[in-house]
Amino acid sequence: MRGVVDRFARHGFLAVAPAMFDRVEFGYESDNYTPEQFAIIGELMKKFDHKTAMLDVTAAIGAAKAGGKVGITGYCFGGAVSWRAAAHEGIGLSAASGYYGGGVPNYIELAPRIPIEMHFGDRDTGIPLEQIEALKARHAEADIYTYPAGHGFCNSDRPGNFNEAACTKASARTLDFFRKHLG
Repeated sequence: MRGVVDRFARHGFLAVAPAMFDRVEFGYESDNYTPEQFAIIGELMKKFDHKTAMLDVTAAIGAAKAGGKVGITGYCFGGAVSWRAAAHEGIGLSAASGYYGGGVPNYIELAPRIPIEMHFGDRDTGIPLEQIEALKARHAEADIYTYPAGHGFCNSDRPGNFNEAACTKASARTLDFFRKHLG
């Protein structure tokens, strides 16, 4: 996440990354993508409260407002948080761009209140294309893109998932989208 925040900062954005798991395990951070680490994350997710997560998102938005209009982005879990935050009223967001939001189809009934775009891999085994198509059909107002890639296609720390072409295209779309809605 530090690299993502630094990348957005290099593009002129004030970037803030809340410590989303501090309420479950204070100070938790990991760049480890082994099956053992995913088991640990699974246990943390069992204790994670999605309702209080919006408190952390709202606090981060409050800090980011020093830079002007605020957008949100996230990857996987963060992509789902971005979708939910876009549907949350009155927290101060102006745009959202989420990546391969795990669980977003579970929140299909939530209607975004701000401009939103989402990026999915059409080969993502955890988020079937049928679910993405259902999301597109339900939310025509959202820009929902698919790429010839799997899950985590923008995560260069996972060489087996990383897809440079898809990531470059999605990242350019996000930067253009944020410049349009936050500039």
